[in-house]
Amino acid sequence: MAEAPAAGAIPIAPRRPSERIVHGERLIDEYAWLRDPNWREVMRDPARLDPDICAYLESENRHAEGYFAGTAELRRALVAEMRGRIKEDDATVPLKDGLLAYYIRYREGGQHPLHCRQPAGGGAEQLLLDGDALAEGHAYYQLGGSRHTRDHKRLAWSADAAGSEYFTLRVRDLASGEELTDAVPDTTGGAVWTADGSAFYYVRLDADHRPSRVYRHRLGTPVADDVLVYEEHDPGFFVGVGELLAGAFAAIVASASETTENYLLDLADPAAKPVLVAPRKTGERYHVEHHPTLGGVETLVILTNADGAEDFKIVTAPLKSPGREHWRVLLPHWPGVLVLDVGVLKDWMLRLERSEGLPRIVVRRLQDGEEYTIAFAEEAYSLGMETGYEFKTDALRFFYSSMTTPLETWDYDMRRRTRELKKRQEVPSGHDPARFTTRRIYAPAADGETVPISLLHRRDTPIDGSAPCLLFGYGAYGFAIPAAFSTNRLSLVERGFVVAIAHIRGGTDKGWRWYREGKLAHKKNSFTDYIAAAEHLVREGFAARGRLIAHGGSAGGLLMGAVANMRPDLFAGVVAEVPFVDALNTMLDETLPLTPPEWPEWGDPIRDPEAFRRIRSYSPYDNVRAQSYPAILALAGLSDPRVTYWEPAKWVAKLRASKTDDNPLVLRTNMDAGHGGAAGRFDRLEEVALVYAFALKTVGLA
Repeated sequence: MAEAPAAGAIPIAPRRPSERIVHGERLIDEYAWLRDPNWREVMRDPARLDPDICAYLESENRHAEGYFAGTAELRRALVAEMRGRIKEDDATVPLKDGLLAYYIRYREGGQHPLHCRQPAGGGAEQLLLDGDALAEGHAYYQLGGSRHTRDHKRLAWSADAAGSEYFTLRVRDLASGEELTDAVPDTTGGAVWTADGSAFYYVRLDADHRPSRVYRHRLGTPVADDVLVYEEHDPGFFVGVGELLAGAFAAIVASASETTENYLLDLADPAAKPVLVAPRKTGERYHVEHHPTLGGVETLVILTNADGAEDFKIVTAPLKSPGREHWRVLLPHWPGVLVLDVGVLKDWMLRLERSEGLPRIVVRRLQDGEEYTIAFAEEAYSLGMETGYEFKTDALRFFYSSMTTPLETWDYDMRRRTRELKKRQEVPSGHDPARFTTRRIYAPAADGETVPISLLHRRDTPIDGSAPCLLFGYGAYGFAIPAAFSTNRLSLVERGFVVAIAHIRGGTDKGWRWYREGKLAHKKNSFTDYIAAAEHLVREGFAARGRLIAHGGSAGGLLMGAVANMRPDLFAGVVAEVPFVDALNTMLDETLPLTPPEWPEWGDPIRDPEAFRRIRSYSPYDNVRAQSYPAILALAGLSDPRVTYWEPAKWVAKLRASKTDDNPLVLRTNMDAGHGGAAGRFDRLEEVALVYAFALKTVGLA
């Protein structure tokens, strides 16, 4: 067993070379031993971690404690500030479903959500789930999905008690508050009830932690008797199930990075079989909604990128003949305007779309096709919509915020075209948006593209090249980082930081093309876009040279590792949260949960020598070399099924053995949590404070 270093001492991981030949090339991994061969069991029970590996991770944690010891007072202040901006007894706006309305709230001092309901017109509250009580005695506890039956008598709900995203589904009788005997382990956490509430559909995780099978559970029967409704045999596809808003069907969706396939389940049929909408076709995605009387017939409304509609179009098809040959265009493709989501109500079709990085909601009256747009004036903002529980309604709920404007919840009457502000996020310690500035600027990339950057700073912060700057980036899976409000980041901004988001390729900020040009053979565009954004911030005076902190997590952690290798001189510090830094080894291991589904994102290095060489050329772990690196903070979660704990552990071990500088290198592994870190809302602040303390210390403001 490795000898445990003293508190604060720099851990040195033993080198135990492991060698293999791939595509004729020799790979040597000196830290492969940090991967526990029983990692599946460790995700279920972290106490089963190999003692040798545990000793090393704990030595790194002690080193982290030593590094942060001098920031204890600062971190306490940061947590107090961030907690002071949280309305502790906050609640969401109730969402109407017939005579009742459902919402989530928190109690003063409570860490976990309370699921509640009340009469739709207001009245006495009924507490359905008490997250604080349920979490008692658990080092980690995360409530998952919850869904009530149509008669409002029962609630299917789920929780994960390890951080490994194995959710156990349970059923609660809402009249008595008692749990039924039904308990289904190893699910993704969601449930769809049949129309009569006698059974529900759910997705079960397989032995490799992949959501691959849909089951129907009938109340009061053993889980062993659950009926397998659908099984996905291609490990590159994940499966989900969700209820369509009109209420007649659930949709089973098998999805890969580029391809989807949908099946419908009749919720009125207690023995329903899945009915295929259209067979999967590589590179084509489609999302289905149902309208029972559109044009006088039962119709499917389908959002799809078929036939070259890269930014998606909307088509319709008869329910009885839903195949591609019957698809008819309702909304044509408009290049550069990405349709993100579609909602279908009895009289309305809603779509959320993004153009030039900014979202908008478009309302279409189904009777005559008349459209209008709900738009906003700020330079950079975040927008989302929620269609709720009811199909026959003229009401739309949407959510708006910007980097200076706290989250607003609006109810919009689509017939009258009027909006009502239902709630504005309260900041108890006070927040004056006029004291801050949010901007959208564009950085020139080497190939002529322009990279959008969202900025937040205090109005009196000098933009003269002297301010420290935190630059966040992600750039993968088509996910666009919203320019949304965050009470936490105000703690940096109030201390003189400029906070920036680089909307780099790999996201869909500028349409699907922006995503396509940041994946596979074009993945390095994500890295060079981020570097271009950082250089532009320095050049334009938004960031001081030598006071720039890079920040990213998960796939954004791959970005952090890559830019640290490519341009270590550009950054004073790098924060990599649950970072995907061992990309080549992970993509070479098809037993890991996310590997086969992610080959369309990165390439398949097992079967494709070109993909192997390409990933090897940028994989952060494989490109660590003898050079000076910035100060680096890496955060990991022991039970993380998405980015396994050994990726950041191996990366830090190799960095420590290779780098030629004396800059801090810190690894902290949460031994009780997974990908999302701590589950409690105040516990999570401790982790944010750690990141901010690192940033402040690195630029000399601790």
